[in-house]
Order: sequence, then C-alpha cells, then structure tokens
Amino acid sequence: MTRITVTIGQKVLTATLDDTPAGRDFARLLPLHLELTDYHGIEKIANLPRKLDTSGAPRSYEPAPGDITLYAPWGNLAIFYKPFNKTAGLVRLGAFDGPLDALMGNPTARFDLAE
Repeated sequence: MTRITVTIGQKVLTATLDDTPAGRDFARLLPLHLELTDYHGIEKIANLPRKLDTSGAPRSYEPAPGDITLYAPWGNLAIFYKPFNKTAGLVRLGAFDGPLDALMGNPTARFDLAE
C-alpha cells in the first residue's frame, strides 16, 4: 500500500492507495495537480493525463464515502463523498484516511506521495 497526501489550500488530507495494478499506476502519476468538479452531488471528478492499468480489476465496484476510484470507461478519477451503487467500470484505487470536508466546493488539489 502507498500513502499519499492531497493538499487543498492549507489543508492536507491523507489517503492510502491499494496495492493493485491500478493503485500502483496512479501512484506513478504523482505529483499531480487536478481540478476537482462535483458530479451529481455524490462524487468529485477530474481528468487524468492518461489511462491507468486496470488489469485484474473486478468488472464493477460499489464505492463508499472516501473511496478514490477510476471510472475506466472515461479514464477519470472519481472521489466519492456519498455512497453509490455498484457500477461497471469503476475501479478502486484506495481511500482517504479521514474526513473529506476540504473537498467540498470545486477545489484544486495536489496529489503527492507521502514522505
């Protein structure tokens, strides 16, 4: 598992990426600045610079609040702050370790490997 930080303004959130092909491939993209936008009042999304390796990933996933995921058909990052239904093409990358309050609004976030 890989620990990361997500900095939004002066707030630093911590998260842990899964030890999966997709989680490791996302870690290889870091550091990364992303504009997070709200999607349907359930998740924050952002475009990634390239597709991630999803080999071995289940066909679908049911996200929980705090989950960091990839929506493979679009190739975008999706961070859930509310629960959602099991969705085909959704791949879990990891999860935040605590509250997500800093994600509200449409923030710019910097994703880094934790030191």
